[in-house]
Amino acid sequence: MNNGGGGGGSNAPVYIVPWKKASAAPAAGLVLYWFPASSNEYKNSSLKESRTLSLYASQCVAMQVADGQLPIADKLIGESKLPVAVLAKADGTPINKIENTNGKLRVADVEKLVDGEMKQRESSLDGQMKDAAAKVKAGDKDGAIAIYKAVLEQKCLFQKKAKEAAKQLKNLGVADIASVPPGPIFERRQSALIEQTMRRGLVAEMNAHYVLANNLYQQAHLMDPADPTPLRYLGENYRHNIGDWAKAREMFDAILNMPADLLSRSVALHGLGKMTIHDGEFKKGLALMEQAVAEFPLALAYRNLAVYWNSEGNPVKGNEYTQTALALDPKDPYNLVFAAVFMAANGKKDEALKIARENVNLMPASYNLAAIYAQNGQRDKALSLLRRHFFQYERYNSVRAKEMMEARVDAVFDSIRTDREFVALTRGADGRLPIPMKGMPATQATPNR
Repeated sequence: MNNGGGGGGSNAPVYIVPWKKASAAPAAGLVLYWFPASSNEYKNSSLKESRTLSLYASQCVAMQVADGQLPIADKLIGESKLPVAVLAKADGTPINKIENTNGKLRVADVEKLVDGEMKQRESSLDGQMKDAAAKVKAGDKDGAIAIYKAVLEQKCLFQKKAKEAAKQLKNLGVADIASVPPGPIFERRQSALIEQTMRRGLVAEMNAHYVLANNLYQQAHLMDPADPTPLRYLGENYRHNIGDWAKAREMFDAILNMPADLLSRSVALHGLGKMTIHDGEFKKGLALMEQAVAEFPLALAYRNLAVYWNSEGNPVKGNEYTQTALALDPKDPYNLVFAAVFMAANGKKDEALKIARENVNLMPASYNLAAIYAQNGQRDKALSLLRRHFFQYERYNSVRAKEMMEARVDAVFDSIRTDREFVALTRGADGRLPIPMKGMPATQATPNR
């Protein structure tokens, strides 16, 4: 995801489903396995965007993309032809599946697959609640408590039923009942309105209308406080665009303290890590960013890990993270420009310059483009791109000042560091404590999503 700069449309993706490469199954809950037929099918599938699946991912339904190498693949796939989606228990027992139609899986069909299973399970819980109520009437308090506790244990999947069970347990005198968070809104009409509001917010952000974007994201959050996605967009807009880091931390902390999908948790951990490093707590910030990629692989987080290790004088580790980011999306222009900064630093200046020229109109990459030109000795072009970054792309002084400070200590600008025009261009950093660097390129890992 990115905050753009080159405009956007009403079809901008918002609810990205956090598909993660299949590994160990979760200890509880359900798993939705997706077996794509090819990398091209995976890249273009409608299964990659869905508010419904995104919300289920925050409710103990793991989203895993798999292939034939998965040990339980044969059991899950059976006689089906790829692509196929299989809903399974945590122990790998298949529950139901959706076959492809003409080589494609439809996201609406996969949503119905999960919806159907959840409704059946909720109906079963209704039966348990009735049984417990009957036991209360019959004077079997212990029997009722046992059933209510079993329902309460399902709070990750069924918050509403768990809340009812918690209430009944309290009525029966059971103490120390764990709180149950509210559940998200799945109702189709309301869900569509929330998604539409989020989409409008993203379009506003992509067109640099950051305050309008914030208002729309906040509106979506109020429509469904249990949905982590609006908080994720709010946090990144505050952090990266507006520069209100106190509000950004508030949003990210809220995500980490609620049931949230892996993508939202990863973005929150990365954002906190990035700000923590800027505040001078380098090891703590590093740990947060490492947690982020452990939760869910983000190219942005890998790029910032590359920034960290290059700034620490470890180009080998920096390159490893750069290549990992590239592997996630080899054609992503931000990945390519970011990698080109390090190409230039390592002597591949012509190759880096070619990439820079091909992407010179990429506004959010202006800082890194300037870094490439500076390392190629093209002072005027580097200064022009830095000016574009500071005064066209960035809109808020709080963000601008931080990035001017970063530019002053970034080794990629060694060739122009004492240049009067460069010093004047970065005057917002005057009097600020510089970020310690060790002679390696820092670069910027933007865009923010």
